[in-house]
Amino acid sequence: MTKHERHKEHYTGPDEVAISSRMNWLRAGVLGANDGIVSMAALLVGVAAAAPSEGALLTAGIAGISAGALSMGIGEYVSVSSQRDAEKAQIEREKIWQDTRPEWELQQLVELNKKTGMSEEVATVAAAEQMDHDALAIHALMHLGIDPDEFTNPWVAGFASLVAFTVGGMIPTLTILLAPESWAIPATFVAVIVALAITGLSSARVAHSSKRKALVRNVVGGTLAMLVTYGIGDLLGTHVL
Repeated sequence: MTKHERHKEHYTGPDEVAISSRMNWLRAGVLGANDGIVSMAALLVGVAAAAPSEGALLTAGIAGISAGALSMGIGEYVSVSSQRDAEKAQIEREKIWQDTRPEWELQQLVELNKKTGMSEEVATVAAAEQMDHDALAIHALMHLGIDPDEFTNPWVAGFASLVAFTVGGMIPTLTILLAPESWAIPATFVAVIVALAITGLSSARVAHSSKRKALVRNVVGGTLAMLVTYGIGDLLGTHVL
């Protein structure tokens, strides 16, 4: 554990530090699974409404999961890599500023401290102590909004998104393929609603946020997506195909 990590855990508590470090996993994992569930369910009920054959559904399922998982994984990797590069570049500039204009950096920290409610005298003393403790870390946090000890690994984020999307997408895919044809679409709706409820509650639990809001957002959003694509598929199947 670095000096900055020990300092942060001392003032925020280990549970708050854990929540901060888990947020990237929440986004790449739970939300990746949620995307897989919703997008594959919407795709498959639309195909089922237009051309409800097992071959068409199997093809759509395999193609959809493959394309979606790869897109999610690569997109997450590129996004996190870009963010990581930008943050590292800012940190490097901050290092240069610490060496070339220390007085200015100290005064900047005084002003930032004053914005938190400190008086001029207290802010000046605090800034001097903060600079002595870890000048780069405190400026990165207060001036740039970057935690230099918590850069996200783009490979981990990309792989987590790929796997999560695949696992999530398998739920509606297996349901619609294995259920009796007359019950395939209703069964998929039920399976997806249950799965979305689980991912919503899981994300709320990890983030310590409102479980009710997360549950409603997930279920309502996913259900609307399926209804819309089912309607489009039914329209195409009836009037076009």
